[in-house]
Amino acid sequence: MYTVDMAANDRNNPTRRPSSSSDYSLMEFMAEFPNDTACLDRLWRDRFAPDGHTAHCKRCDKPRRHHRTKTRASYTCDSCGLHVHPMKGTIFEKSTTSLHLWFYGIYLIASTRCGISAKQLERELGVGYKTAHRMMKKIRTELMNDLDDEDQLSGDVEVDETAWGGKPRRKHRTRAEAAAFREAKPTILGMVERGGRVRLRVIPSRRGVGLSREVRANVNPTSLLITDDWPAYKPLRGEFLDHRIINHSAGSYVDGDTHTNTIEGFFGNLKTGMRGTYKHVSPRYLQSYLDEYSWRYSQRHSPTPMFQALLQRAGA
Repeated sequence: MYTVDMAANDRNNPTRRPSSSSDYSLMEFMAEFPNDTACLDRLWRDRFAPDGHTAHCKRCDKPRRHHRTKTRASYTCDSCGLHVHPMKGTIFEKSTTSLHLWFYGIYLIASTRCGISAKQLERELGVGYKTAHRMMKKIRTELMNDLDDEDQLSGDVEVDETAWGGKPRRKHRTRAEAAAFREAKPTILGMVERGGRVRLRVIPSRRGVGLSREVRANVNPTSLLITDDWPAYKPLRGEFLDHRIINHSAGSYVDGDTHTNTIEGFFGNLKTGMRGTYKHVSPRYLQSYLDEYSWRYSQRHSPTPMFQALLQRAGA
């Protein structure tokens, strides 16, 4: 029975509940970006005019008020008439796809746990597969890589490598056959800060200098390095604050704080997610898929919602 003391939900103004694990809901996206004009205005404010009106005019060489051009996706200087295009220099440049669909595609990618396939994006946006695939590739390769992150990993850093690909059709008879099968597949080197960021790199082989070179490039020398007993890590001894080794060959996997369970757990989630979402990934594009998963993992504790973080990078 309904009483006057009971709080009724406002069906015309749904809100995200405090108990929800979401940091940016669909209803919030729809309210903030109801149409293409709102999306263009967001780019305009982020890139040129924080107040929505005043921006530096290159022709006048001074701050001027601008107004939205009705017939094109641009803003016009009130004094000289120079057009400013907010989409120029971004992943949206020269795209005939609605900016509203671009924003919604970014929201879908940012709000999924294990990614979304281009085929699913096609169904969600109502565009062709080629358009959805191009959008997915642009977002993944240009907005979700860690090339702009110049800070090396620090603190306690676990390092491990794994092979990407299918299982053998038959059981290998010898260890040499198993090793040859593993070496023929792409090798992924994973480096993760405990409680922090992760970086993934596709390397030519788990043997040789390629592995140690990537570790040196991405891990700060003042870090505590933790690896297993694979021989390729031996050249790194003495190059970091400390180098602890867990002897997997002897059946040891945890010795106090010495273990590689964090990166191995990440590899497990990575492979399960990619096989479930994408089924097959070509070695040619493997690095871009790894960038997507590592970016999502590294952003998990950020106070900025992933969707908003991607929009900031799109307008940078």
